[in-house]
Amino acid sequence: PYYVDMNQNLFLQASLHSSDQNLMLFVDTCVASPDRSDFRTLNYELITRGCVKDPTYSPHYSPRSSVARFAFKAFSFVKQYPSVYLQCELVVCRYNDYSSRCYQGCVGRFKRNSGS
Repeated sequence: PYYVDMNQNLFLQASLHSSDQNLMLFVDTCVASPDRSDFRTLNYELITRGCVKDPTYSPHYSPRSSVARFAFKAFSFVKQYPSVYLQCELVVCRYNDYSSRCYQGCVGRFKRNSGS
């Protein structure tokens, strides 16, 4: 565990370890929960499909595309939950592939096919 005070800035970093230097990381989704094994019943979305949901969430510059950095302010669920667990989904893309998910940024709602 990592102990922090309320509203303290938390800085996180994810690194991709690969011999391929042409890969990059993109933070797609990060969800917090008071239960380490259940991120659906009670959760708080920091970022979803590249769209920032938490006003304190901020991406941070990284000199390498294989490293994703971001920060947010520490928070808690109601007092009966002493811990907050974080689950993030990152996407690995080819660097400079502008059609890849990494370059799409915030993706809104999925569109449905209007066919029969």
